[in-house]
Amino acid sequence: MSSKKLCLVCWVVVFLVCFQSVHSQLAVGFYTSSCRMAEFIVKSEVRNGFMKDKGVAAGLVRMHFHDCFVRGCDASVLLDSTASNTAEKDSPVNNPSLRGFEVIDNAKARLETACKGIVSCADILAFAARDSVEITGGFGYEVPAGRRDGRVSRASEVLTNLPPPTFNVDQLTTNFANKGFSQEEMVTLSGGHTIGRSHCTSFSSRLYNFNGTTSQDPTLDTAYAARLKQLCPQGSTDPSLVVPMNPASPATTDAGYYLDVLANRGLFTSDHTLLTNAATATQVNINARDSMLWKRKFAAAMLKMSKLGVLTGNAGEIRANCRVINS
Repeated sequence: MSSKKLCLVCWVVVFLVCFQSVHSQLAVGFYTSSCRMAEFIVKSEVRNGFMKDKGVAAGLVRMHFHDCFVRGCDASVLLDSTASNTAEKDSPVNNPSLRGFEVIDNAKARLETACKGIVSCADILAFAARDSVEITGGFGYEVPAGRRDGRVSRASEVLTNLPPPTFNVDQLTTNFANKGFSQEEMVTLSGGHTIGRSHCTSFSSRLYNFNGTTSQDPTLDTAYAARLKQLCPQGSTDPSLVVPMNPASPATTDAGYYLDVLANRGLFTSDHTLLTNAATATQVNINARDSMLWKRKFAAAMLKMSKLGVLTGNAGEIRANCRVINS
């Protein structure tokens, strides 16, 4: 082959590789040409869900977090279990606490009618989480799209990837570092607990079975602990018992979470532990004093999280139904 032909072939290969690389990246406005109403449709369904139940916004933010930290943001958390596989959503970590699936289903149904086979479930969930932050008073942010949907969802992978409410600050730092987040970003994302609720089982050990010498966690504000005991009676097996994460403003994305932590009213061990390390305690104080600063940091951290381990290009698929892989 002549040198000119060889050079031409090389340039063609370079162009194709670069084109594929660019094409495979996430992009803001990804659906501008293929489904220009995509983000509007998702936002309207989030609004509809929020009008019926204000807690659904917190549910969607949490669902996005639980999706992205297990296998990346590939909508694997939306898949239903089958006879041969227990899916992520049926892990004890997610069932019965995850909520908001109907919002995603409704958005997907409308999008399939408007733009069949175009918008992925992973993108719908990323848009819905952003819209949930915004509708509860947080700062909105541009969500780059182009995610593809995964075909695998295993309950067994949830516990090894998601931080439990019993983690201490070192364990939290390591868990988030494994996903590419700094310690400051971990503290920032912990502020997501400013909205939503928790089942009593996630923190009851702090009330009744803390350790061998004391039944109640001594770091809990006593008045707050007494209130929690009223809401979560000892020995109760009622799975429907829940309490707000941030009692003063459970449906508002604000810095109230950090004020609670400073007052020893952080609901989880993983909340209070932020005060046990000088660096994280400093961040708690900064966020508590400047809600606007925290909102900006939270939006940036959510955006970063939405890009974790995404499938793009020809990887994965675009599900027709977010609950099942395509046949």
